[in-house]
Amino acid sequence: MWRGGAPAGVTAAFTTRQGGVSLAPYHGLNLGRSTPDTPDAIETNRALVLRAVGLVPEMLATAGQIHGTAVTRVTAPGLHRECDALVTREAGIALAVSAADCMPILYAAPGVVAAAHSGWRGTADGIPRVTLAAVCDLAGVSPSQVTVFLGPCIRSCCYEVGPEVAGRFPLESLVWIEGSRRLSIPCAVTRQLSEAGVRPERIHDTGACTACEPAWYFSHRRDRGVTGRQWGLIALTGAA
Repeated sequence: MWRGGAPAGVTAAFTTRQGGVSLAPYHGLNLGRSTPDTPDAIETNRALVLRAVGLVPEMLATAGQIHGTAVTRVTAPGLHRECDALVTREAGIALAVSAADCMPILYAAPGVVAAAHSGWRGTADGIPRVTLAAVCDLAGVSPSQVTVFLGPCIRSCCYEVGPEVAGRFPLESLVWIEGSRRLSIPCAVTRQLSEAGVRPERIHDTGACTACEPAWYFSHRRDRGVTGRQWGLIALTGAA
């Protein structure tokens, strides 16, 4: 699990697949209810993660993740179906988005946190920027006061795309490797955030590629859809 760099009063983490109780092919820390893994294993894994970072499982809020750009303001725990991002100013509510190649993005501003699920569709449609705007609106701050964490995702080393996907992105987000066109989601996300006013030193990237590291991460593309999910997780602790 990655933790580090979060402002005072904020708990932020990105999970790996290490640990947990799930069996193959979802071994071991599968957190995704959308997978055919046993519900008991998933709930046990989720509780393990939340307790490990000092949060309460009963205060978990998750997103339905429909590859869109809707952001839901969260005032209570539970599943919020028609959105891909969650934002809250309520202390103790744990916001979580799941991924297995898409990028989980975490945001922290004074008194407000958010989590977004950003695959290629959501990124192309602007969910990094839309979530940032929701954070700034709720916190009453400018983008220069927001800290953002970019989680593990499939990266340009592994993410070959066709022209229909490539055409949705600026050229700087695309690279050619060994004769194939590759997409850099981190580059596209960083560009959106920077153009919106987030300061470069406030954008922190884990640098991890889900497809490259099978011992550490689930990858939908690498595992041809038969895989688990990791989390991006953030919460206000109330102790700034």
